[in-house]
Amino acid sequence: MKILLCGACGRMGRMVSELAPTYGHEIACGVDLSPAPTAFPLYTDFSDIRETADVMIDFSSVQNLEERLQFCDTNCLPAVLAATGYSDEDLRLIDAFAKKLPLFKTGNLSLGINVLQLLAERAAKILDGFDVEIIERHHNKKKDAPSGTALMLAESIDRAGGKEYVYGRHGMVGERNKREIGIHAVRGGTIVGEHEVMFAGEDEIVTLSHSARSRKVFASGALRAAEWLLSQPNGLYDMHDFLQNVL
Repeated sequence: MKILLCGACGRMGRMVSELAPTYGHEIACGVDLSPAPTAFPLYTDFSDIRETADVMIDFSSVQNLEERLQFCDTNCLPAVLAATGYSDEDLRLIDAFAKKLPLFKTGNLSLGINVLQLLAERAAKILDGFDVEIIERHHNKKKDAPSGTALMLAESIDRAGGKEYVYGRHGMVGERNKREIGIHAVRGGTIVGEHEVMFAGEDEIVTLSHSARSRKVFASGALRAAEWLLSQPNGLYDMHDFLQNVL
């Protein structure tokens, strides 16, 4: 599999390029607005690309999303979208292009965190009436808060809708209402990523958690998602679709 790697010089881009050969894959070329030395051709503009690829893996920022999707559409290129912090407008754009391309988007590419998502969804049904709080912890360089994974977990718990997301608490906020899902962001040091879902009931607490010890888990997930995406028809997919196939 030949990969077009966006955000090739970032932390995650470097990890994907290091890990790809161990999966038997090749980085055909990369794109990054802040170029650095790489073992493959690197560009700052999509119009300069001459190499062909089988799939795009995008670990860049949410900026210039339309340019990347348009390039994929022109070149019939499936894409794994691994950035976080998409706006509502970005999500509408992704939905539109997914009618023409296989696209894979998820808040977290770790297999473990997506198993946590499935467990949290199941637990929410069983522990109906319990108060739910989500705590996420990341390094001090992360720009968006709360994390895309925390939002993904909240959406899994609230499949039917009707819940109210409360982002941290401060001051005299009054009693907690039963429709709340509390979401709290912690930033510090070099924490790769930790997520905890707490279900608090009468006289008992159930806690589900996941801790990523290396960015390698996200790079591995991106490569496995790209492999799987190549055999899928046009549409928008996530790790839940991938895991259902595995299960």
